[in-house]
Amino acid sequence: MSRFVYADNAATTAVSPEVREAMMPAFCELYGNPSSLHKKGRDAKVALDGARARIAATLGCEPREIYFTSCGTESDNWAVKSGAALMKRKSGRTHIVTTKIEHHAVLNSCAALEKEGYTVTYVGVTPEGIVNMDELRAAVTDETALVAVMYVNNEIGTIQPIAEIAKIAHEHGALMFTDAVQAAGNIKIDIPALGVDMLSVSGHKLHAPKGIGLLYVRRGLMLPNLIDGGGQERGRRGGTENLPYILGLAKAMEIADERLADNPRVAKMRDRLIDELTSKIPYSYLNGSRTERVCGNVNIRFDFIEGESLLLWLDIAGIAASTGSACASASLDPSHVMLAIGVPHEKAHGSLRLSISHETTDEDVDYIIEQLPPIVKKLRDMSPLWEEAQRGGDTEHWGKVSKIR
Repeated sequence: MSRFVYADNAATTAVSPEVREAMMPAFCELYGNPSSLHKKGRDAKVALDGARARIAATLGCEPREIYFTSCGTESDNWAVKSGAALMKRKSGRTHIVTTKIEHHAVLNSCAALEKEGYTVTYVGVTPEGIVNMDELRAAVTDETALVAVMYVNNEIGTIQPIAEIAKIAHEHGALMFTDAVQAAGNIKIDIPALGVDMLSVSGHKLHAPKGIGLLYVRRGLMLPNLIDGGGQERGRRGGTENLPYILGLAKAMEIADERLADNPRVAKMRDRLIDELTSKIPYSYLNGSRTERVCGNVNIRFDFIEGESLLLWLDIAGIAASTGSACASASLDPSHVMLAIGVPHEKAHGSLRLSISHETTDEDVDYIIEQLPPIVKKLRDMSPLWEEAQRGGDTEHWGKVSKIR
């Protein structure tokens, strides 16, 4: 291993030095419980309120609309399940609209609600991974309780027209929730412009620690409690606040806003990776939109190989990458996102996600471009399907072989 390149920032990011430094006071002098009335508690409460206000400023909302959670998955569960329960109680609505490419935190929450009698419409997407707006408009009706569409897809990085979708939801009296976990740190989040009722963020995607997230809930929207307890988070989520991580999240979100100015440089590296890899490696294809995608996401499919083998050889070369969502990496099933954009079952396993960031250098990109083509060639040289394709033979049985496997 001559060098190490981390290209899996969509899975998680390293905690930045500035964030670590911002957290330290809460491990030392600010150790009081924010609910306590003595000075140590009051000092912690001041720090907690300050962090909430700083985060709200980055999102364009009010501090009281921010609720701290443990992660994006918790926030997603709270938004979908409690949003649905609220609308059922208020108006008797039990219909939910979401998409086929949502994170499993949303998809599995919807599946759980279906077992409770809710109906869910799963809207399709275009081959580039953009929500089929005609299908969505037809799906949302006056009986719809909640529309849940992610802002940026975690696998292929496509950016969805959230403001337009929110308008459609509100025209029918439905709530609008967007999972913005992959958007935070990659694009500017302007809640008033988006017009959403709920929005989730996870700290470890933007150089804060794992174990901290938030849910924005529009003022006046009284969601059922997530955790009943001692009255923290305005009674919605009981449990002593994780002040060190909350301070870290506040700092991370401020830094992320400042670093948006670096997006053109990151996008240039992204485009160079796409152009070089697809031109140097035959039978390679970009997954998702070329233009409507975040600056750090590269997702390319390589036919006639398996993504897991590709990852192992990249790891040997010192390159950390992913085949898709880290949350589903233990599954042997093909990515639901790949299937949704029309990639055949047998080819969906051959996708590689390289997620770079502002910390990535041109030299890192050079190294990936240098190492990946020979690795793909090595794996294809071991594949009888590749040998048959080179001879111009029939590879239609590929799917049957894959399913037997």
